[in-house]
Amino acid sequence: TGEGNMKIILSPNPYRDKRMTVVSEAEKVLKECGVETVVCLPFPMDDHFRFAKKFDWKDLDEEAEGTDMLICFGGDGTILHLARFARTHNIPILGVNTGSLGYMAELEPGEMHLLRKVVEGKYRLEPHMMLDFRVIRNGRVIHQDTALNETTIRTSAVGKEIHFVIYADGVELFACSGDGVIVGTPTGSTAYNVSAGGPIVEPTAENILVTPICAHDLRVRPCVLSKDRVVTVELGHIGKKGVFLSPDGGSFRLSDHDKVELRSSDSHINLVRVTNRSFYEILHQKLGT
Repeated sequence: TGEGNMKIILSPNPYRDKRMTVVSEAEKVLKECGVETVVCLPFPMDDHFRFAKKFDWKDLDEEAEGTDMLICFGGDGTILHLARFARTHNIPILGVNTGSLGYMAELEPGEMHLLRKVVEGKYRLEPHMMLDFRVIRNGRVIHQDTALNETTIRTSAVGKEIHFVIYADGVELFACSGDGVIVGTPTGSTAYNVSAGGPIVEPTAENILVTPICAHDLRVRPCVLSKDRVVTVELGHIGKKGVFLSPDGGSFRLSDHDKVELRSSDSHINLVRVTNRSFYEILHQKLGT
């Protein structure tokens, strides 16, 4: 798309910036550059929420056609909410951080002037791999989706362990009892994975991370696998314990002997980069090192 006829969706998390000051600033900069902008919600809001009156809110899916970029205002959670939309329509995402320090966001609120670089084409797209997963029950696929960060399988019952076996390409990786397991991407390595003792992996790397949560066997360690592996998590008997599959924070209830099969997706998310900020700088700030 040439300069002047670019279309950009602005998608703010209203819980994060109630007065919409950052998105208004972005809109002003982009309109001065001749960009067509529309403002859409990243997710459905509570009925009681009082919206900023100054915007003509549009429907995200209806606006996908002809959109060159999606600018997301919020934290990493807001980007995760929009990841499926971006993947489906092949629209790159530029994150503006109005939450706490995010790993995926590219710009801080005071940097809206840098959006001019986007209009001038002075940006690069950074591909991030995703995971396709499906739940198999009694030989039938009953649920499938895609995750950008991770898919977590865990029990909601405090103090109740679950037993599961993990396979890579059909070969047993480990059998384990514990609270569950995280199967994630490098992008998700700095999320739940790192809290559970998993490795930090550069977000543009292409690997599948398997991290047990509170494993009862100390010999069971987090594993970093090739992106070409198919990972299968097979549940044992779970009885009345609630066990849930949570892709990027969603929730799907699992049953006895369900199998969850995960593989790297053919599609990926493109994050827009306009600064030369390194992942490691963000890491130092975030971890306070």
